[in-house]
Amino acid sequence: MCGIVGYVGNSSGRVNAGHNALDVVLEGLRRLEYRGYDSAGVAVVADGRISSRKKSGKLSNLLDELEGSPLPDSLTGIGHTRWATHGGPTDRNAHPHLADDGRLAVIHNGIIENFAELKQQLLAKGVVFASETDTEVAAALLGDIFRNQLKGNTADGGLAKAMQLACQRLQGAFTLLAVHADQPDVVVAARRNSPLVVGLGEGENFLGSDVSGFIDYTRKAIELGQDQIVTITAGSVEITDFFGAPAVGKEYTVDWDPASAEKGGFSSFMEKEIHDQPDAVAQTLLGRSDLNGRLTLDELRIDPQLLKKVDKIIVLACGTAAYAGLVAKYAIENWCRIPTEVELAHEFRYRDPIVDSNTLVVSISQSGETMDTLMAVRYAREQGAITVSICNTNGSTIPRESDAVLYTHAGPEIAVASTKAFLAQITAAYLLGLYLAQLRGNIFSGQIKDVLADLGKIPAKIQKILDSATELRELARSMKDEKSVLFLGRHVGFPVALEGALKLKEIAYLHAEGFAAGELKHGPIALIDEGQPVFVVVPSPRGRESLHSKVVSNIQEIRARGARTMVIAEEGDEAVRNYAEHVFYVPETPPLLMPLLTTVPLQIFACELAAAKGYDVDQPRNLAKSVTVE
Repeated sequence: MCGIVGYVGNSSGRVNAGHNALDVVLEGLRRLEYRGYDSAGVAVVADGRISSRKKSGKLSNLLDELEGSPLPDSLTGIGHTRWATHGGPTDRNAHPHLADDGRLAVIHNGIIENFAELKQQLLAKGVVFASETDTEVAAALLGDIFRNQLKGNTADGGLAKAMQLACQRLQGAFTLLAVHADQPDVVVAARRNSPLVVGLGEGENFLGSDVSGFIDYTRKAIELGQDQIVTITAGSVEITDFFGAPAVGKEYTVDWDPASAEKGGFSSFMEKEIHDQPDAVAQTLLGRSDLNGRLTLDELRIDPQLLKKVDKIIVLACGTAAYAGLVAKYAIENWCRIPTEVELAHEFRYRDPIVDSNTLVVSISQSGETMDTLMAVRYAREQGAITVSICNTNGSTIPRESDAVLYTHAGPEIAVASTKAFLAQITAAYLLGLYLAQLRGNIFSGQIKDVLADLGKIPAKIQKILDSATELRELARSMKDEKSVLFLGRHVGFPVALEGALKLKEIAYLHAEGFAAGELKHGPIALIDEGQPVFVVVPSPRGRESLHSKVVSNIQEIRARGARTMVIAEEGDEAVRNYAEHVFYVPETPPLLMPLLTTVPLQIFACELAAAKGYDVDQPRNLAKSVTVE
């Protein structure tokens, strides 16, 4: 996943204050750096040539380079932050890549699957490559077509025509942006299975991996469809398919402002987003029911008769989103009595799954661009399934290609490790489960109204946890030298344990594992040694009491073998106090809804411990915000 920005300013020849192309592009890259930060680069068109700078490492390295070697003022520019796939994160592998004797610059997100074959063809023509990337192959192909096939003719489409012909030969998932010195007031871009949006300004237009890339300048945007090419100038936007046929994008308005993407006084975006969670849950619940307490999910524009026929539900997701799906499974089966499976999206279509027109496939993705999940959704649709996406990003690919969408409205999530999006996904999954139960008559309307009322109390309860986390933060700082932490949970506490472990892996680079507490005696208890830290998510004693007592027994078993136990329990649960070194209480809430609360202390713990170790919690090594390649 990479951050991509493109800009063309007014064509009067005058660069407005603050609208130098380089300024616009760098601001966009700053907002998009979370998408890729192995290297960064920019290119502008000025004085009849391409001027480019690029550096490995974070965006700050590029800024230092530009300080010592500035670029000329320009009205046309492109920029890129990279997450390496082909070739290591070096200066020469950074984007942009140049072709056509340095007169063409290209940046790229995704993977060109047939790059090796194309590279051999270009080598045979005498092309010399300076990097190990598939991107440079795409640039060389585009340059070869522009110069040798089209003879550099800019009168009949020029760069846009060359992009069409190049894309007809490219295989894989990609977004490509290109500028050429022969067309100084044009940026051309192509999209296949990879995110790209257009920003509409007045006397200027923008391109970005997502709207964060241009939110400082406009909130008007256009969704691009699959296999489309867009040509922007200062005063026009022209969209075609890969064969030049005219196409139309869908305009929409971005409903959050630039301030939403700033840290708000917190030390990191992740810390801010943990504190955003009361609002994220509240916004996801907002407007979902009528005055009588009946759910009205207007985004789910699917014939109710089709949903009543559903006899199986499959939840597709990866990583944190998959753990939200596991929580959803407990709730949906409880309320709807429909068998529900949770599948890792990248495994789904490779095992020949049983899917038909009575199957509801629910995909969960914060970005809506997760490639594994997108391909799984496409496969499910090919098999005739009904598809619903739970997503946080308006206009992204997975919602567009699903039959319906339930947006989470959590606002932009900048930190790579997901927090508020996770709680919003769980909340949306609860709403979907309740809606299906309402539609099918599985539970009474009064019960649904009660659950919605309980959900409505969750934001204040999350805030209470956030306001009383001092001891938890102190514990995290004291454990910065630990080598391993284990997590245990049962029922809906099991996916919470998995998520708690994942957070430590992602941002603290610490060995961490989450287990179903009942599995302890089947192997994992062998890991328990003197002083081993173990977090235990204890079920509510008001739920299935046998589960509570069994988990208390698990705590006793591991303490007897030397474990150091940290317990997440419900307020009033005094039974756990005698068996734990530390107890962190969360407010009382119905057992099925507990993950919305018990997850929060584990997020705080991971964030604080990683910060104590001196790590960048927002941009952990080797990870990108969305996985947009398979």
